[in-house]
Amino acid sequence: MRCLRVLAVALLLPLCLIADAGQDEKPWIVYDGFDGPGKGKHIVFVSGDEEYRSEETLPQMAKILAKHHGFKCTVLFAIDPKTGIISPQTNNNIPGLEVLKDADLMVIFTRFRNLPDAQMKHIADYVETGKPVIGLRTATHAFQLSKTSNYLKFTHTSKEWDGGFGRQILGETWVTHYVPNGKGWTRGVLVKDNANHPILCGIKDGDIFGPTGVYEVKLPMRESCTPLVLGQAVSPPKKGETVGGAPLGGKYNNPMMPVAWTNTFKAPSGKTGRAFCTTMGASQDFANEGMRRLLINATYWTLGMEAQIREQSKVDTVGDFKATQYKSGGHVKGVKPVTLKMEK
Repeated sequence: MRCLRVLAVALLLPLCLIADAGQDEKPWIVYDGFDGPGKGKHIVFVSGDEEYRSEETLPQMAKILAKHHGFKCTVLFAIDPKTGIISPQTNNNIPGLEVLKDADLMVIFTRFRNLPDAQMKHIADYVETGKPVIGLRTATHAFQLSKTSNYLKFTHTSKEWDGGFGRQILGETWVTHYVPNGKGWTRGVLVKDNANHPILCGIKDGDIFGPTGVYEVKLPMRESCTPLVLGQAVSPPKKGETVGGAPLGGKYNNPMMPVAWTNTFKAPSGKTGRAFCTTMGASQDFANEGMRRLLINATYWTLGMEAQIREQSKVDTVGDFKATQYKSGGHVKGVKPVTLKMEK
C-alpha cells in the first residue's frame, strides 16, 4: 500500500506543478534589462489595437531596448479575460496597468479603447506625474470611453480636454486618413530646420519607410510641437524591391504631413512632460531599420538621455521577427504573452 501511495504522489506531482504554473502565468511579459545605458530604467508598453499589430511592434521594441540598451521593459496587452489570450478585439481589458506607478516611460499604441475606470485610473495617474510618453500610430485616438467613465476627457473627441489624450499629451488627435491605406506607402523626409534634433541622429531622408498611409495632422497650429519627419506618399515597391517608386500626385503630397514630432505637454497637475509621437508604427513599419532607430532614439530623448544617443546604436531585431500584414482582425490567433519570452 505504501508503494502505491508513493506511486500516486509521483504521478500527481507533475500535474500539480502544471496547475501551479498556469496559476502563476501573468497576462503580460517582462524583459529584464541587460547591461547598457538604460540599466535601472523601467519602460511600460501598452498595446491594444485591432488593425496595426501593436501586439507585435511593442514586444519587439521592448526586446531591442532590453537586450541592446539595458532597459527593463514590461509589455501589456488587450487580453480575453476568459482565455488569457491576446485579443486586440477585446477593447475593455488591459491587465497590469498598475505597473505604471513604477514606470519611467510609457509607450502606448492603442486604438479606441473603452477601459473601465479601475484600469484608466493607472493611466491617468501616470499622466498626472508629467513623466514622458511615446505614442505610436493610433495612440492619437487611444481611447473612446463610455459616457459614464470618470475619465471621459481622455476620449479623442473630448471638448472638456480639447482632443483628449491624443491632442493634450501627444500633440494631435485623430483627424482623418490623408492617404488611404493601400493607396501609397510612406517615405520619411526630414524637416530641414529640425534635421539636427537628437531623435534624428543617424537618420536621413528615405531611411524611414513603411506601408501604412499618412494621417492628417494639424501640428502647425500647436506651438508646443516640433515636427521632425514628413510623410511623402509614394507608389508601393514592386516585388523584390525595398523602396517605393515615385511620389503620388494630386493632393497626397500637397502639403506633406508630419508623421513624427515631439510635444511638450502640461499634465493636469501643471507639471511639464516630454512626448514623442509617430503616426507610423505598424509591425510592418517596424520591420524597417530607420523606423526602429527613430523609436529607439525617441526613447532616449523622452527620458532626457539624449546625450547617450549614438549614430550607430544597435537597433537590430531580437529573435525571429516576422511582421503580420496589417488589417482589422488580422492578428495571429491563440497567442499568450508567456509565449513571447526573450529568445536566447
